[in-house]
Amino acid sequence: MARRATPEVNAGSMADIAFLLLIFFLVTTTIEKDKGIARQLPPKEDVVDPPKIKEKNLFIVNVNRSDQLLVEEKLMELKDLRQAAIAFLDNGGAPSGSPEYCNYCKGKRNADSSDNPDKAVISVQNDRLTSYKMYIAVQNELVGAYNDLRDREAQRLYGWKFTDKSKDLDEGKIKGEAAKEALQAKLESIQKLFPLKLSEAEPKKSGS
Repeated sequence: MARRATPEVNAGSMADIAFLLLIFFLVTTTIEKDKGIARQLPPKEDVVDPPKIKEKNLFIVNVNRSDQLLVEEKLMELKDLRQAAIAFLDNGGAPSGSPEYCNYCKGKRNADSSDNPDKAVISVQNDRLTSYKMYIAVQNELVGAYNDLRDREAQRLYGWKFTDKSKDLDEGKIKGEAAKEALQAKLESIQKLFPLKLSEAEPKKSGS
């Protein structure tokens, strides 16, 4: 009896099918974006004489190897950091009538704390063994303090939140160049009221 021939499989179109499947998965798959800290590095400048900062205008945050916070030489819980930063930034301690007086600040106007938001600087120093999770959490709380104050002023001046409009601008929800430029100008005016002055000192060696 003659042996039946095995039918051949037509593989001519397999490459096309594989290519179409690849395109399908690329289009339908959601790729998660890496989350990080949005921070723009300042341009490199040759500073001969660094500006002197009054001690009362400096808010010092230290994080040790055990992820403990030492704020202004006092132990503090992470949940209390944002409010402490807001109180410092919004203090407005410069006397009334002086060039440094802040007429929009709503703080306690303590003469021993920051003169105004433009003079206020937050300095963060981590231990080399500080966890990355804690580092990000501290940064989020401090940036959140600036955003809360900017939201307050934007609401007072324009009736909307700074963070909401910034997000709309970044996501392209604002149509028209004139509208974008007008919104950008307003956002920059709010940023000038509470400029982000957040410095990071070189991490300490563990145990030092």
